[in-house]
Amino acid sequence: MDLKNKVTGQDILDRSDQFKKIFFYRICGTGMGACACLLKEASYQVEGADVNFFPPMSTYLDQVGVKTYPLDEVSDEFLNQFDLIVVGNSVPRVSKYAEQVERCGVSFISFPELMGALVLKEKKVIGIAGTHGKTTTTFFLTQLLEKLGEDPGYFIGGIINGRPPSKVGKSDYFVIESDEYDSAYFQKISKFRLYEINHLVLTSLEFDHADIFDTIEDIKDEFRDVLKEDLDSFICDNSFTATRELIEEFKLDPYTYRLDEIDFEELSEQGTTFSIKVNGNKESFKTNVVGKQNILNLCSCIYFLVHEKFELPQIKTALENLSLVKRRQEVRGSYKGAIVIDDFAHHPRSVELTVDSIKQRFSGKEMVVVFEPVSATARSSIFQNEFTESLKTADRVILANPGIKTTAHRGKDLNFDLMAKKLNEANINSKVCLNLNELRSCIDDFINEKSVLLVLSNRTCLGLWESEFVNEIQ
Repeated sequence: MDLKNKVTGQDILDRSDQFKKIFFYRICGTGMGACACLLKEASYQVEGADVNFFPPMSTYLDQVGVKTYPLDEVSDEFLNQFDLIVVGNSVPRVSKYAEQVERCGVSFISFPELMGALVLKEKKVIGIAGTHGKTTTTFFLTQLLEKLGEDPGYFIGGIINGRPPSKVGKSDYFVIESDEYDSAYFQKISKFRLYEINHLVLTSLEFDHADIFDTIEDIKDEFRDVLKEDLDSFICDNSFTATRELIEEFKLDPYTYRLDEIDFEELSEQGTTFSIKVNGNKESFKTNVVGKQNILNLCSCIYFLVHEKFELPQIKTALENLSLVKRRQEVRGSYKGAIVIDDFAHHPRSVELTVDSIKQRFSGKEMVVVFEPVSATARSSIFQNEFTESLKTADRVILANPGIKTTAHRGKDLNFDLMAKKLNEANINSKVCLNLNELRSCIDDFINEKSVLLVLSNRTCLGLWESEFVNEIQ
């Protein structure tokens, strides 16, 4: 590894006038794309390249005028026109791409370290971390702060209707989705460790990212680095064993919440009324948001706002009407009479809670779930049984096999046929599809005008979202 041209966040601060033209190497990831948009807003000249371009980020980059290139067409000479290369964590250590970054002679850095230096250093940073719920919670808290009169900066790993995925903001607050995945091939620490976090929200703590972590203890080590600092506040769902162990280890006294402590007073397609304890008193809240997972996410936001001394009546008003990020329980329309919903869920608990939320929202409808496990952990056998159980509340299940070998450190490839067999034994009609044609045919066989079609994928679902299927949705 040749790191002679690697620069640090402090280098960026010391020589800020030297870094004006910035190239994002693997720009189409949600974090890299959002960071590119943030720097473009801050008047830097930004371009980038990637191997594959998947919507919605690829579409958004095009809309905002960030010029992009196929990575294999990028030469060393081309890169030399830039002052800085921001390297995405999808660049493998042993690859021609890493060799090019190191060889071309241009200064390079990871995007989390660049963010920490250029954007977050002087902000009140609220890091939203956890196995699942990060994106939604980050967007919820951003909206709530805006409704309460703030102009916060934010950084969200997803596309939002009507606004950019990131913004510098004018107030001191900066809400940032804080991923535990590593920062770059040359910086094997979690991104959030570079984010200068003042307030930590931990939505959940379960094992994930089996391609870089071997055990839950490895993930806890990353959080230990932040928790040992003098945080202004720590807010967490303490129903997770790993979270409780960290609280005990550091003798913390956080704001805590959990599903079994929420009193759900009204659940309907139009919204939710729920009660939680705030400063020792039971307080009722009403929101248009549905689904127990989303209410859990809102609880963390409420406790942060209470800690920051926002008035409770104003918080209640702010909760009444909130939006979701694209691909998070996003209603795309209808197909042959069935309601079509797109969601990003890729962990057993998030799959279970998302299915539960959609069943609540569309009660009385038949639930048809399409599930494409793409992340390294999801496509491994580590959660073989857990995924099967999480899908058992569906009426019919289509398993979309992307045909990608897992890179998880332990576990074999997910056995799709076994999962379908177990679901069929539980009287849930299930089928495995290997390509787009099979998937389209199976969807047509499984749905009717009384169905909800819930597509769970953090990619294109065998190309479904890039096919004519999109144009057939009304």
